[in-house]
Formats: sequence, C-alpha cells, structure tokens
Amino acid sequence: MTTLEFTLEVKYRAEGFDVVAGTDEAGRGCLAGPVVAAACILAPGTYIDGLNDSKKLSPKRREALYDVIRERAVAYAIAESSVEEIDATDILSASQHAMRNAVSILDPAPSLVLVDGNVARDFPMRAVTVVHGDAISPSIAAASILAKVYRDRLMLELDKQYPQYGFAKHKSYCTAEHEAAIRKYGILPCHRKTFMSFLTREGRKR
Repeated sequence: MTTLEFTLEVKYRAEGFDVVAGTDEAGRGCLAGPVVAAACILAPGTYIDGLNDSKKLSPKRREALYDVIRERAVAYAIAESSVEEIDATDILSASQHAMRNAVSILDPAPSLVLVDGNVARDFPMRAVTVVHGDAISPSIAAASILAKVYRDRLMLELDKQYPQYGFAKHKSYCTAEHEAAIRKYGILPCHRKTFMSFLTREGRKR
C-alpha cells in the first residue's frame, strides 16, 4: 500500500502556514454512541509506513498504526460529541463541534487545519475542506485512524454492557443484525433517538 505524500501540507506551509493539522471524524453514520473526532499534526516529511485512509486498512493494521501515530505525531487530540448533543442538534453540527474541540486541544495550536469533507464551520484558524482527505493528506489520514480506533474501542466497551446487540461486530452501524437487535430488545440510552426513524418505516413495523 502506498504511503501518502505531504503534498497538501507542503503547499500550505509554503504559503506561510507553519503548523498544519488534519482532522477527521468517525461514527457519523452510526445508530449509537458518540461521534468521535481526532486532530493530528505531523512533522514535515514524517514517514509512517502504510498510513492511509482508515477505511482501507484492516482493524489489526489500524490498531498498530494508532500506536505509531501517537508516538510520532508532533501533537494529536481526540474529542467526542455525545448522543445527547447529536439528538439536540444534528449529526453534522455535532461532528463539526467534535472536530473543533479536537483541534482546540492541540499544542502547538495549528495555523491551518485540513478538514476532511466539504464542510468546515467556525474554526478559529483558517480551515480548508478536503473531499476524501483521508485518502490524500497524511495529517487527515492519521486523524481518521485515531478517531476510528478510539471509537471502535468504545463500541467494544458497549458490547460488554449489551452483548445481545452485537456492537463488537457492527460497531453500531445500521446493519440487519443491529436493526434486528433493536426490534427485539429495544432502544438503549446510547442509541441516537433521531436516527431511529427506520423503526416506523412502512411495512417494517413489528
């Protein structure tokens, strides 16, 4: 697997942004648990073998890279937006809030942040959206791995509390297994109530 190059980071550093961070989230499309965001600053030219979009990596590889990234990053941070915040606002707003919080924890503070996706709201520094950034930017890719591994570990803890729901397997995404468990055992406090509309879809009521 090709390790990503620092093309974007080099471009913006050449424009005078001396500290460039990447940020990404995990769990935006899930039915339960928080949305998790991470932010990461990598030193120019840092080589981490296999660094790539977290979705393209096996769980074992993500776990290994999680530790390498934490060891080699100039700075990294992880933040959550809770189920309650997701239900009170919306998933996009909650995701953006988690990303801003992760970025705000970084030390040194970045002068520019590369944000995965096409939305960047209310960052206190310049923020540049990068569609499919986790497949382009090493800083975003590193953040995507940190967020994904951290959130998967949260799902393993939920699985210990509620083994009948299968969180260890589906990580709270809307799979047939997860939907069947909700219909059989009910909605948990960790479920996003605003994501439960499928329970009343025509022809699928119990």
